[in-house]
Amino acid sequence: MTNNHDFDGKSRRRFIKNVAAVAAGISVIPNVAMGGRLNRKAPSDKLNIACVGIGGMGFANLKALETENIVALCDVDWKYSQRVFDHYPKAKKYWDWRKMYDEMGDSIDAVVVATADHTHAAITAHAITLGKHVYVQKPLTHSVYESRLLTNLAKKYKVATQMGNQGASGEGVAQACEWLWNNEIGEVTRVDTFTDRPIWPQGLNRPSQGHWVPDTLDWDLFVGPAPMRPFNEIYTPWNWRGWWDFGTGALGDMACHILHPVFKGLDLGYPTAVQGSSTLLLTDCAPVSERVKLTFPARNKKDKMKMPEVEVNWYDGGIKPLMPEGWPAGKDMNDAGGGVIFYGSKDVLVTGCYGKDPWLLSGRKPLAPKKLRRVPVSHEMDWVRACKESPENRIEPTSAFNEAGPFNEIVVMGVLGVRLQSLNKELKWDGQNMKFTNIGDNETIRTVIEDGFKITDGHPSFAKKWTDPVNARAFADELIKHTYHNGFDLPDMPL
Repeated sequence: MTNNHDFDGKSRRRFIKNVAAVAAGISVIPNVAMGGRLNRKAPSDKLNIACVGIGGMGFANLKALETENIVALCDVDWKYSQRVFDHYPKAKKYWDWRKMYDEMGDSIDAVVVATADHTHAAITAHAITLGKHVYVQKPLTHSVYESRLLTNLAKKYKVATQMGNQGASGEGVAQACEWLWNNEIGEVTRVDTFTDRPIWPQGLNRPSQGHWVPDTLDWDLFVGPAPMRPFNEIYTPWNWRGWWDFGTGALGDMACHILHPVFKGLDLGYPTAVQGSSTLLLTDCAPVSERVKLTFPARNKKDKMKMPEVEVNWYDGGIKPLMPEGWPAGKDMNDAGGGVIFYGSKDVLVTGCYGKDPWLLSGRKPLAPKKLRRVPVSHEMDWVRACKESPENRIEPTSAFNEAGPFNEIVVMGVLGVRLQSLNKELKWDGQNMKFTNIGDNETIRTVIEDGFKITDGHPSFAKKWTDPVNARAFADELIKHTYHNGFDLPDMPL
């Protein structure tokens, strides 16, 4: 498809020059400063908000932000987005986020990013270097490196940030953490978690035939930093979650909701090891079902709770963990899309998806002291509050990047475990340096291009089509830090 919607060469060069200057510490927009805009608005005034990726969750986020000014809407699919354009007729419309940033400049205070996973990092990183506050849908990024980059950029530029795992602002997560820290269930050495996703197609062969690109879709912009491929209707809208180049499968989609009380309540840092397994693993598409084990080292004591080494298990695609001893007969483990089971030395703590409705298997009802701030507004509006506070006095939202970034590294680490499973070993992880320590220089890896199943004259054939062997370390490094294409490069920043 000829890209008629991308901005011209002169505008692209100006955008890149401006971003590079800001990243170097040079102010190119006079009243933009690290942490937001100076001397422009009183804290009680409304924010000017732009949204990139408006057809799905972006629209839901915008509806929660309608006390503010919605000034710009950007999407690569104008058919899918038409209802949103109609809902906000005064907002300027864009295909390309770079053109929007270039043209609107200081008239934008904050940006909501709700695109496909693989474009979150570029859109968000450049917004931060331009002094914009950012709200980014989960998963925060597509790779470990991208999460680390956004964490550090947010710290440097002092903008207000929030990842869109709305359960982080709910009562359940706070209550579960407080019960854990009050030592209500004792020491936790194992956690089982699961989701009922995917509810979109996964485990598919790459389409062998392309489709004509609709006039209402800019396919070049959708593919963005990923390698180009022919358009097919199976990819978008929405189904992109199941394709590795664009999404992170059921794990990336739901772990930011389900694992949040685990990450926060157990004060997790970098894992030391990961191991994944799944149904048929394909080169292009996430598997139907996955299991992942992440191992975390002992941590310092948190209030009354000791923190020994802990194993965190993940299941998806219809697979659930086995029920703990004493589970109420007939009770469904799935609560609003998944669940969490903390195995303690004294009791078992259970929560639903988003950390909702925690309860103890013993039936006891703890009375733990409240340690965490309660959020009286929506997840989105708590971010708006933070945007209007100065960096020096800001109370961080419940999923600001200083927490969401390291947390998201764990989520995409699980994806790495699945995609590297054919190495047939537990992978050891150096979190500080973002690398595996036990993949040899000469190890190779292969994955299945297509399952090859067919029936000829009533006889089945199972001839799988495999990739050629590739260097496993190089393959892993590419998953950790992607090669970026098509003008979606990230700002440089030492990590």
